[in-house]
Parts: sequence; structure tokens; C-alpha cells
Amino acid sequence: MQEPTVADQVVTAEVIIELNRSTTTAVYTPGNTVLQTARMAGLAPPSSCEVGSCGTCMARLTEGGARMLNNDALEDDEVAEGWVLTCQAIPTTPTVRVIYE
Repeated sequence: MQEPTVADQVVTAEVIIELNRSTTTAVYTPGNTVLQTARMAGLAPPSSCEVGSCGTCMARLTEGGARMLNNDALEDDEVAEGWVLTCQAIPTTPTVRVIYE
């Protein structure tokens, strides 16, 4: 089986974050979570455990996709509705938008 090439991989360019009725577009650094990206953009999103257990950092994914490394807080129906734990969410599409509600 052939290894995927760089051209085969989706490159995320930006993460759009809506927090406290303000929208910020942050440049994405590969490997970072949505929470890390928000902090690097100077934001202070809600967070607590940072291991995917408490749900404090949950936000609704409204554009793009993300894969959670761990999820011990959200129910299957919440994930189906677009909720992610931002401390565990790695973007998987060129643009990702999340709303902290």
C-alpha cells in the first residue's frame, strides 16, 4: 500500500471562532486543537480539564469538520448535532468554524 502524499492530505488554513459575540479568524498550525488555536489567537475560551472529560470547552461546529482525539463528555446525539470538545478537536477540513454558546 502506498503512503499518502502531502497532496493527499487536507490542509487546514483557518479556524473561525465565535466567542462572546465576536468572530475571530485564526491561522491554523497543524497538529493543534481548536482550543489551542483559539488561545494562540489571543482568545480566552472556556476550558477546564483539557483531556476531554468535563465538557467545559464544548462548542458547536457549524462549518467544516474536526476529529476528536478523546470524548468522555459528549453523548452521541450531541456529536451528531455538531458539538465538539475543542480541547480534543483537530480540524480535518480547509476551514473550520466553531461557536462557543
